[in-house]
Amino acid sequence: MSFLRPRDLIRAVRCCKTAADERSVIQRESAGIRTSFKEVNSMDARYTNIGKLLYIYLLGYPAHFGQIECLKLVASGRYSDKRLGYLGIMLLLDENQEILTLITNSLKNDLNHSNMYIVGLALCTLGNIASAEVATDLVDEVERLMETSNSYIRKKAALCAVRIVRKVPELLDSFVEKTKHHLSEKNHGVLLSGLALAIELCEHSSEALVQYRALVPNLVRQLKTLLTAGFSPEHDVAGIADPFIQVKILRLLRILGRGDAISSELMNDILTQVATNTDAAKNVGMAILYETAVTVLDIQSDTSLRVLAINILGKFLANRDNNIRYVALSTLTRAMATESAAVQRHRNTILECLHDVDISIRRRALHLAFALIQPSNVRMMVRELLSFLEVADAEFKPGMTANICAAAERFAPSRRWQVDTVIRVFQTAGNFVKEENVDNFLALVANQPDLQPFVVQKLYIHMQKDLAQTALVQTGVWALGEYGDYLWQSPGVASPEGQADAELEQCNAKPTEIITLLDNIMQLPYVTVTTRQMVLTALIKLSDRLQSSSSTVKDGDALDALGLGSTASAPSPATPVAQIQGILKQHAASVHVELQQRAVEYSNLFCSEFDESRGAILERMPVPKYHPEATVAAGDLLLGGGAQGGQVGIATQSVPGASSAGSSGSLLMDLMDDAGPSATGALSGSTLAITAGPSSQPSATVDLLADIFGDTSLSQNTTPTVSSAVVSPASVAAINSQGDLFDLLGQPAPASSAGVPPAPEATASYEAYNQHGLCITLYPIKDPAQPQSVLISVRFHNQSATDTVRNLLLQIAVPKSQKLHMQPPSATELGPGQEAMQSIRVHNPSQSAVRLRLKIVFGTSGGQQIDEIVQFAGFPPTLV
Repeated sequence: MSFLRPRDLIRAVRCCKTAADERSVIQRESAGIRTSFKEVNSMDARYTNIGKLLYIYLLGYPAHFGQIECLKLVASGRYSDKRLGYLGIMLLLDENQEILTLITNSLKNDLNHSNMYIVGLALCTLGNIASAEVATDLVDEVERLMETSNSYIRKKAALCAVRIVRKVPELLDSFVEKTKHHLSEKNHGVLLSGLALAIELCEHSSEALVQYRALVPNLVRQLKTLLTAGFSPEHDVAGIADPFIQVKILRLLRILGRGDAISSELMNDILTQVATNTDAAKNVGMAILYETAVTVLDIQSDTSLRVLAINILGKFLANRDNNIRYVALSTLTRAMATESAAVQRHRNTILECLHDVDISIRRRALHLAFALIQPSNVRMMVRELLSFLEVADAEFKPGMTANICAAAERFAPSRRWQVDTVIRVFQTAGNFVKEENVDNFLALVANQPDLQPFVVQKLYIHMQKDLAQTALVQTGVWALGEYGDYLWQSPGVASPEGQADAELEQCNAKPTEIITLLDNIMQLPYVTVTTRQMVLTALIKLSDRLQSSSSTVKDGDALDALGLGSTASAPSPATPVAQIQGILKQHAASVHVELQQRAVEYSNLFCSEFDESRGAILERMPVPKYHPEATVAAGDLLLGGGAQGGQVGIATQSVPGASSAGSSGSLLMDLMDDAGPSATGALSGSTLAITAGPSSQPSATVDLLADIFGDTSLSQNTTPTVSSAVVSPASVAAINSQGDLFDLLGQPAPASSAGVPPAPEATASYEAYNQHGLCITLYPIKDPAQPQSVLISVRFHNQSATDTVRNLLLQIAVPKSQKLHMQPPSATELGPGQEAMQSIRVHNPSQSAVRLRLKIVFGTSGGQQIDEIVQFAGFPPTLV
């Protein structure tokens, strides 16, 4: 049964009690409509059927079979038929459907119609679903309508031109001059549409941007007129005259003033008036103030005006509306790159937002809080962040732990404060700590002998209270194995602040208590196999520490208490060594092969044949090289410089912190040290494959939310990963001798540094760097066997006649769509006139342009240290 009228269909659907009943009604009606389309050719019946079909479409059911009937309605001469037909076309069609080309002729006829409302219908349809082909065919008609005397048609034509510019940017030159007249209109509708078109033109064309900068005085005058205009009921919104036009003018001024000092100077006065005279009691006022603040921060405005803009955003943080607080936090985060001191004044309000009930507010406040950390406030900020870490959601903790460790590394007033802070992180959220943070902390402790007694005692105290935190347990077990003798030799060390620590003064553990604690860890069901392996290693090392301690003890009873009185190979049952042997024997039959092997091997060390060599086998590990930049890189925010750099007016991405002050010269993360726009633009959410040169040490995989090429785009969302490969020459040589590393990379072995570097077989060369006597030339080669890869030979040439290039290091970063593999150079020291070669491979599956950011680090025989970053994007398109 087919319902005769749309109201009958609506009533029948509303009477349905279940979804199945509704589907049944819709299916019957759809079948009736199809039959009617085939049998009835009446325009009235078609009008009724299309009306019912649009209702069916709005309910979410298929309605594509009515597309042709909508075209027939558009061809009707009645206005009502055209209105419904165009509405159906806008709902049932999109720009990707071929049937859209059938409507081109109808649109052209209606654009020339004498009835302005029919012309408006055609412009609305063209502005909503026009494809590139349709826009190209009808652009002349839209140009003509932009110059008509009818304001109703002019404003719709301008909005239709926005669609045409977006679809076919090559056609924008046709609208530049015509839009200038719209910007001088007194009709608010025409002015609003003209502003929208001008913004679109400026974003697509630098030539249009230059031409519209001459209109800045006119735009300033228009904005001033709105500020001083009296009450107008037609345009008044909550006591503000046409806030929509004010917002559009402010956005256009922001685009015109960006990077132009003269235009920015002309805007300063009016922006000050808007910022001081706009009532913030209503949402419309806050919208205008927000656009004003963003505009001020994005142009070359006065310092006092920029501070005023930051204060406006700071007031937004006290608003009860979540959306207002969110945009304020986001904008302040981006403003940290340029207005750090002004944002610091609102630090307390920002920290209060960490405890907001809205998780989005907490996340944005957390990003901004890390950006606020500086050497002057690191103690207070880290204390607040540690307090928040205790109550933070689980999804926040991994990033927080990494960033707190990075902040402690970069801004620590002392190493003891840094160590104490990291231990508190492990104690609070040890199960969320990244593995590289644990490794970096162990390397730090190994390199600080004066901190080792404090660290081992602090960790031992915390482990007695809580064994549920993985990072705390692993670092504590390692510290007990390496420096456990400090627990009974050096009790009561000073706290990090130089004050007496009551807990540490009372820490005077006995060897049996330490071994019992380690045995308890082995029995815990949730402890990982890796941690158990560390415990076994710590136990066998403690046995050697006990042996060493016995040599300094004169009392025979004390020696007996350690189980080392006369024969260490046969201790009494209650001695520490006997405890260790018992634990090892217990795990000699473990189901885990690694545990079983370790237990058996360690038990054999107690045999008399190892009496002379046991001490050498179990001595403290060699001090590893500490890389503070790896700790900073493990965080995903740019500490102390704004979590998001770039232009304030454009949404940005977060950038990882670079190396800490005072770190060594070979820092992988120095690639991100430049202060230019860091993460805003076209390459949104870019993931970088960063591969360091030969003198770096192995680095863990780190997360970087940034784009090194300075474009901007917001993507707060997902967390992309960065693959990092840092290889030392020695390790490369050792691995290459077994033939596995370069097989993995699909590369031949590097040339020997002793010989002359082979000449690259490339058809063209590109000079990437030529300063301070060093010339770097790139020779790209398209690999026929791997079409998606580009081989690049890098030639280093020392052009100096006297200086020697020493400790040469090349680091390269590429966009996220590409992956980079590097071989070590043939030499890192170049005498006068000498050359060296290095091979790299860029895997480019997306066939995008190959762009490189190179960091060149080297020293000269004269003592000069060169550390520079250059960008190279000069490869031809045929290389892709």
